[in-house]
Amino acid sequence: MKRRTFIRTGTVAASTMLLPGTVYAGAGKGKARIGFIGVGLRGRNHLNNLLLRDDVIVPAICDINPGALDKAQGLITGKGEKKAVTYGKSEFSYLDMLENEELDGVIIATPWLWHTRMSVAAMKAGVYAGVEVSAANTIEECWDLVNTYEYTGVPVMILENVCYRRDVMAVLNMVREGLFGELIHARCGYQHDLREVKFNDGSQAHGGGVEFGDKAINEASWRTRHSLHRNGDLYPTHGVGPVATMFDINRGNRFTSLVSVATKARGLHDYIVQHPAGGEDHPNASLDWKLGDIVSTTITTARGESIIVTHDTNLPRPYSLGFRVQGTGGITEFDYHTRRIYLEGRSPAHQWEEMNDYLEKYDHPLWQRFGEYAEGSGHGGMDFFVDNAFVEAVKREAPVPLDAYDAAAWSAISPLSEQSVTNNGEPQDFPDFTRGRWMSRKNNFARGDQY
Repeated sequence: MKRRTFIRTGTVAASTMLLPGTVYAGAGKGKARIGFIGVGLRGRNHLNNLLLRDDVIVPAICDINPGALDKAQGLITGKGEKKAVTYGKSEFSYLDMLENEELDGVIIATPWLWHTRMSVAAMKAGVYAGVEVSAANTIEECWDLVNTYEYTGVPVMILENVCYRRDVMAVLNMVREGLFGELIHARCGYQHDLREVKFNDGSQAHGGGVEFGDKAINEASWRTRHSLHRNGDLYPTHGVGPVATMFDINRGNRFTSLVSVATKARGLHDYIVQHPAGGEDHPNASLDWKLGDIVSTTITTARGESIIVTHDTNLPRPYSLGFRVQGTGGITEFDYHTRRIYLEGRSPAHQWEEMNDYLEKYDHPLWQRFGEYAEGSGHGGMDFFVDNAFVEAVKREAPVPLDAYDAAAWSAISPLSEQSVTNNGEPQDFPDFTRGRWMSRKNNFARGDQY
């Protein structure tokens, strides 16, 4: 029977529903047929990674940008593979692809507003959905992901690559080994100067100009509008995802509430006014940007921990996710620019230690095993691991490691933070997307043979 027919009988739905997130021990057989919805810059990064594998076929690709389709097709044929069937006549051509093609999985790398509807359509078609971050924009969309997964039994995986970053996974190892004692607190965020990304008229290879929307290219054609109309943490998962794996979120623990506050919005206005292509008289200089330059969110958990998440994309600054993990036995603060640790009874009293030796000692087995393959895959190698996890789940018809409940809980931070900011920092309750299953689910992320 075809995969979609088999799944619709309910057999797979019943078996998958029993233990979402269970480690699957099978080796898998054959090649995974993976389609692509969205083959812009990010989609082609995923595509290139999958084309390096001998266990994947890419039968079909979909994008409304003909140039993106041509570039993706060039990658495919350049690897000596058969041309993919292309779809892109309308924004809804992905539905035709899901209906016409026999696919095992699909990777979704499109503008944010399409992520949930495309993931839902894939699950309903019996096709594993690998969706870029964030997976949803509203609480209703979060529930759509969960409800569709539970009804169909077809997994959706949120493709949060930072969960697989080498230092993040080493710290996850340290947490599990008890180096920090009982966890109490964490900090994280997305602190990344995106002004040149949000305004791009194509006048330079990267950045350039002060245009967005219909006059712009790449992410500036869609992403910048969110800053014009929304005020909250619009991009939480790069920071929260890794912390969630350490704090057992949805697997013995869960987010319970949050409070968010935002500063005034000045960064984008100043960028437009000071840019050579802009100035005080440029039409975009009079826009009323809603997104505060710094959005700070404090999350509480069922086990009594707190997590502070920062969104900071509109001011001049170096890149940082600003990780801190703190417990009864010690603390670490780490990122590309700083890596330090203090462990009570091990470190010199009240003094930070440089932590490279710890990162080497607690290097995660996945990186020890596949680090060589990860080189050149994108974002320091972590893209290999997130793509590999998706492909392996598809091949084995197994649960995904970062599932619908994770996609919903992490993505819900955006609409809840918007609501809190609008109401002067009023606390917002997280829905329990697992419907109580969090109390008995086990944290198998990156354990044993869990990819």
